Amino acid sequence: MKRRQLLFYLLLNIFVSACVTGLILFWYDRTYRAPTQPVAPVAANAPLDVTQAEVGETVPVEIVSVVGAGTLGAETVLIRYNGEGELDMTNWQIRDEDGNTFTFPRFKLYPQGSVQVYTMSGSDTAVALYWGRHAPIWESGETVRLYDASGTLRAEYVVP
Repeated sequence: MKRRQLLFYLLLNIFVSACVTGLILFWYDRTYRAPTQPVAPVAANAPLDVTQAEVGETVPVEIVSVVGAGTLGAETVLIRYNGEGELDMTNWQIRDEDGNTFTFPRFKLYPQGSVQVYTMSGSDTAVALYWGRHAPIWESGETVRLYDASGTLRAEYVVP
């Protein structure tokens, strides 16, 4: 009987811990996630190659989050494209307030696609790009900015 009670309390503890952790993460996400720059969808008659967009035209791309700020092995910038057609991000840049710049290699995002840009070194894939830095870049309160190939600001995000 004692083992059965112990197992019951152990499982109850795991369940309660998981619920509390989930609630804390939900609350943190809703309370501290910084708003991104508002974007409007691309018009139906817009060219499929969004890189050719005129200055001032909005491109539905956003910086969703910065994860692991201050920890080289975990630092990641998540960028999502919510438009139609493909988005050629070749020569786009991510910049911080200290002048650190990541320039995208030849790279395209497809509708509803996203890419993670890691601060550390690694091998680029279709969904992950690596900056190749040896020290963390991001810190709380810093603004991450995304510029297109012509230097137009397309999105920004404040690191929580």
